[in-house]
Amino acid sequence: MIVQIDRILAYLFMLGMILTAKPLFAQSVTGVAQVSDGDSLVIAGHRIRLFGIDAPELSQTCSTNAAAWACGESAKRALEGLVDGQTIACQVQGYDQYERGLAVCSTEFLSLNEAMVELGWALAYTQFSADYLDAQNRAKDRRAGLWASTFTPPWEYRTGNASQEQQRERETARPARRNPPALARHTGGCTIKGNRSRRGEWIYHLPGMPYYDVTRPEEIFCSEDEARAAGYRRAIVRP
Repeated sequence: MIVQIDRILAYLFMLGMILTAKPLFAQSVTGVAQVSDGDSLVIAGHRIRLFGIDAPELSQTCSTNAAAWACGESAKRALEGLVDGQTIACQVQGYDQYERGLAVCSTEFLSLNEAMVELGWALAYTQFSADYLDAQNRAKDRRAGLWASTFTPPWEYRTGNASQEQQRERETARPARRNPPALARHTGGCTIKGNRSRRGEWIYHLPGMPYYDVTRPEEIFCSEDEARAAGYRRAIVRP
């Protein structure tokens, strides 16, 4: 009898854990890839951003022996070579403010994220992930790809060319959806919008705040405590 009670209690405990756990968002996208740049793909109509890495922008140049060369275009060609003739499988973990899926993508034999860093055509985007630091160190030691030249990290290049980059994103972005895929798990009357900026700032907006209506959220929260627990801070409203 005691054994049965213990089993029932254990079952009820596990059931409670399942019912109260937050579901993780994940989506699989598989197909032939069209390369947009050194860290972006389009697969079956889905715009994908390779998570944890950052490749030079298409307009970006690097320098070798004081001679400029189109390293952004070279990074794109490197990714094209990796996906050519391959079926690509991506695990989407979330979406950025441009509704691109943030994903780890692979062929049958390799991870595209890691391979681009290992070959020296992208950098580990340590602001968001440290997964590819070892691959970056190996590429740097071999002076592979970008590491054989003088270059500006892509995130710094974008900061200095913000207007140009924002225009490119507007031209390539899909029309806004009322309910982005990353928010599909949220139901009820939760209204606090969590947004992640390109500079890595995690900010939440309350109804009635100046930018609430135009903010495209990555996550929706039911309370400010929930938003803060997830790593977001309240938007600053200036007079």
